Amino acid sequence: MDELELQDPPQKDIAPLIRKAVDENDAAMLAELLDPLPYSEALRELLSLPREDRDKVLNLLPAELAAELIEEAPNEMAVDLVERMEPERAAEILEELDSDIQADVIGEMDEEEAEAILKEMDEEDAADVRRLAAYDDGTAGGLMMSEVFRFTVNQTVGKVLRDLASEDDDFERYRGQHPYITDAEGRPVGVVSLRGLLTAKRSTALSEIMVKPITVTVHTLLTDLEDIFDEHPFLGVPVVDDLGLLVGVVSRSAVADAVLERSESESLKRQGVVGDELRSMPLWLRSRRRLAWLSANIVLNVIAASVISAYEETLAAVIALAVFLPMVSDMSGCSGNQAVGVTMRELSLGLVRPVDAFRVWIKEISVGLINGIALGILIGIVAWIWKGNPALGLVIGAALALNTMLAVSIGGVVPLLLKRLGQDPAAASGPLLTTITDMAGFFFVLSFATLMMPWLL
Repeated sequence: MDELELQDPPQKDIAPLIRKAVDENDAAMLAELLDPLPYSEALRELLSLPREDRDKVLNLLPAELAAELIEEAPNEMAVDLVERMEPERAAEILEELDSDIQADVIGEMDEEEAEAILKEMDEEDAADVRRLAAYDDGTAGGLMMSEVFRFTVNQTVGKVLRDLASEDDDFERYRGQHPYITDAEGRPVGVVSLRGLLTAKRSTALSEIMVKPITVTVHTLLTDLEDIFDEHPFLGVPVVDDLGLLVGVVSRSAVADAVLERSESESLKRQGVVGDELRSMPLWLRSRRRLAWLSANIVLNVIAASVISAYEETLAAVIALAVFLPMVSDMSGCSGNQAVGVTMRELSLGLVRPVDAFRVWIKEISVGLINGIALGILIGIVAWIWKGNPALGLVIGAALALNTMLAVSIGGVVPLLLKRLGQDPAAASGPLLTTITDMAGFFFVLSFATLMMPWLL
């Protein structure tokens, strides 16, 4: 076969066609262009447009397609897109989404704008959204969907099979749930497997083939939900309220998405990025968010620079120290970031609490002692061979060893202390660690060099 035939066909640039359709208010053309695309690609095309044109596109597209784009967007961007719509249009689009997604969007909006949209929605759907939005994001209540594939104990296998075979669009929202069986009050008493349905007679009562379900409460934490889905091959778990009534289902995919989102959020916060920043967001909003962190970091770096200023004479006399200063601070910072990462993971899994700070420190200082000595010996030998001065190797090696022990101590313990003080450990640990390891690294190198000056010259 010709080599050219094996290559993927060139992708057609549809951006000019989308802009043309927007300019002409051509709803049919927009749908024809965006509908065949993967939702991620369609969203990329949407976000590449100016904000006013995005609004136009979402108002022109069929509600179902617009809803898919809203669902694909990061939460903060989805909220921004919905907030800019008229309440009637926003309600029409949100009605196409599952209740958990509706609650995520409505829960992040200003109360006045959220209520304006909810008033345009079906009363029952609006009530579900209000209820779901009241739960914390990191709980089963905040992650569940209210659509439940439910039946009562006195119904039969035939009833379930008829519903499974129906063409009701609402059935799509059950996402492959197993049928849950409730008593007369609405408490879950059983769950039926699809295999059990297919092998039983249609006249068989569900109570005869159901098994007792594993349930969680609306207050069950994300970490506990992770454990449940790790231990069991469930696609979903029924959620009950404080009275034991079945109020929703939390799916495996919702938990996996929440875990990924939490991990990404913590990683961004450690790098000084607050919120779900996208480059399609308003320029001044992005600038203001970044400056809030960078401005505070100026003060911290001035403190670190003052250490160097205090040892100007030493640095001028032994200029080779300038080569190794960034090495010591950077390598120590890497060790500290490893400790931060482990503590943040254990915090998220519920394996450590602020009261465990001393135990965590003992474990980290043990690792820091071993790694600090090993790294100190390595960089000391490099400095000795490179500059031909064993005293310089001793200074640099000792400084790195001590700074590594300090860095892992800070990285392991500071997130716990910040958690105890009610601060965000992910957002603050990084800046504190970086500044302190820089300042301490400079201090160790320059103070040791001052003491060893006769052997360095």
